[in-house]
Amino acid sequence: MVLDPLTLIMLAVLAVLIFFMFRNSRKRQAEQRELQTKVVPGATVMTNFGVFGTILSIDEEENRVELESSPGTVLTVHRQTIARVVEPVEAPAEAAAAIEGEPEFGERVDESPNDETPDTKKSDD
Repeated sequence: MVLDPLTLIMLAVLAVLIFFMFRNSRKRQAEQRELQTKVVPGATVMTNFGVFGTILSIDEEENRVELESSPGTVLTVHRQTIARVVEPVEAPAEAAAAIEGEPEFGERVDESPNDETPDTKKSDD
């Protein structure tokens, strides 16, 4: 049985695709395990459908989570709908202070002096 080069290339591509498929599967499983360790009562989370809230309780047997989205509003959702745990973001330090005299990003600069009127064209008539 003689394998031509095209068949060898196709088999190599198939092997690479299978390798990446297993690799991505393992990554997703690791991320899911990490998420489940962070899902504890008191954590601020976001669901798959975009609702932010704080976990009040977790029912392991029925895979339910009680989520408080606003004061007094408690939602009961399936545990797998928790998409991510929201971590508080620290304000960036003002390390890059603005250079004196330079405008901030998006700030308009008035280049015409205040005491002069802008030049206007006058007709020769």
